[in-house]
Amino acid sequence: MQQEGFTEDFRGKSEVTDIMKKVSLIGMGALGLLFGSLIYKNCGPEYVDFILDDDRYASYRDRRFFCNDEWIPFRLTRAGEAEPADLLLVCTKATGLEGAIASLKKAVGRDTIIISVLNGITSEQMIGEAYGFEKIVHCVAQAMDAMKFGDKMSYTKAGELRIGIAGSGKPENLKKVEAFFNRAGIAYVEEEDILRRLWSKFMLNVGVNQACMVYGTTYGETIREGSETNRTMMAAMREVIAIGNAEGVDLSEEDIRQYIRIVGTLSADGMPSMAQDRINKRPSEVESFAGTVIRYGGKHHIPVPENEYLYRKIKEIEAGYEG
Repeated sequence: MQQEGFTEDFRGKSEVTDIMKKVSLIGMGALGLLFGSLIYKNCGPEYVDFILDDDRYASYRDRRFFCNDEWIPFRLTRAGEAEPADLLLVCTKATGLEGAIASLKKAVGRDTIIISVLNGITSEQMIGEAYGFEKIVHCVAQAMDAMKFGDKMSYTKAGELRIGIAGSGKPENLKKVEAFFNRAGIAYVEEEDILRRLWSKFMLNVGVNQACMVYGTTYGETIREGSETNRTMMAAMREVIAIGNAEGVDLSEEDIRQYIRIVGTLSADGMPSMAQDRINKRPSEVESFAGTVIRYGGKHHIPVPENEYLYRKIKEIEAGYEG
């Protein structure tokens, strides 16, 4: 029976069944709703649910969530009642990751594959320490312009996931994920060196997310040459190149140019998650961005004044929320 909301379009259902029977997500922000909506639309409502702690479940169970103005009646599951998933997508913000890891305990089984779409370079480490690095398929989410305000998520570009394995990751898990993404309509690119890709996306986030938050502006302003936002963004990204090189990651100016081109494809009026945090008066991912750069700078005795400036300014902005 067709449900009110998303148009029924469960393409390739029988083939999906052979690949993944249960996919769970944690985090109902912009990316969680984006990927959840794609799975719902292309695989069917029974293939996807969102795992919530008790407080969030009580708050969310009677709310209606929209994707590009269409209501999607997602299934919500209390963390204490979750069952092992074939695939777990971790879509929280970095500020909620520690709590999310604890909430996932019952959703992780022997063969569960875990993907984190979080920004930064630390989430896979934290998840791997909790549930095993062999379960992880590393991931970078990029080129999407999803924004969420209240219970409404909108986007014009769904972007893509860059995926790969590192360390003790299993090649067969990567292939299972790719087969499922093909059915779910989630665009992806397999990366031979996924750790380098993680660092290069981290470089972009350190620049564009933080600059947009500090200056209260949009993607368009970050790529306008000569603007203060652009100058700050570029300087912050170059500090990531320096600490990345010290860590043995081959980042360069070409990586900056590549990501600037990607930003140029997004809606000029759109904004990254940290700029949305400022509007919504939510804690940001500054510890995962400038905080991480500062820590690596100290480790390698590399000056990172632009990130120190951004860190101070963002903390000032967040301190003003209570007023």
